[in-house]
Amino acid sequence: MANNLQGKKIAIVVTDGFEQVELTEPKKALEEAGAETHIIALKDGEVKGWNHTDWGDKFKVDRTIDSVKADDYNGLLLPGGVMSPDKLRANEKVVGFVSQFMESGKPVAAICHGPWTLIETGKLKGKKVTSYHTLKTDLKNAGAEWVDEEVVVDNGLVTSRKPDDIPAFNKKIVEEFAEGRHEAR
Repeated sequence: MANNLQGKKIAIVVTDGFEQVELTEPKKALEEAGAETHIIALKDGEVKGWNHTDWGDKFKVDRTIDSVKADDYNGLLLPGGVMSPDKLRANEKVVGFVSQFMESGKPVAAICHGPWTLIETGKLKGKKVTSYHTLKTDLKNAGAEWVDEEVVVDNGLVTSRKPDDIPAFNKKIVEEFAEGRHEAR
């Protein structure tokens, strides 16, 4: 990879039911570029992925949401899937953690249903984003400008629509995480 993420720590926040490939592929791209990644979940132990139409593999949780703060990380990744983002957006600690990234200007990446959690921060007004098409109205209601493109970057906020967009998404998240903090959103 052209971008060097050596020394950067990236938080990946999920719970059971995340779309597996939306965690594994971006995580691999970030690590290949030199980043250290942590899977952060609501509980210790393991989280279970969702593989398109059925349960997927289990992944070791590196940290719990109770034990982390945004200051410990250089960037944030929110994989999609329907179940995980729906649970995460209802968790006060997760929303607070994500809000701190949005306020700080640190890069944030969300794919598919991942932007659901961003809505809860109240910090999408005026942001250009994309997502899985079923979130279009939710994102517009949150004040975002929704577009149907494979990857959208708005001042360090990277969003994509679905697993097919992962190659473009991965390229952009490595670039944005390498750039680091942007002007406060």
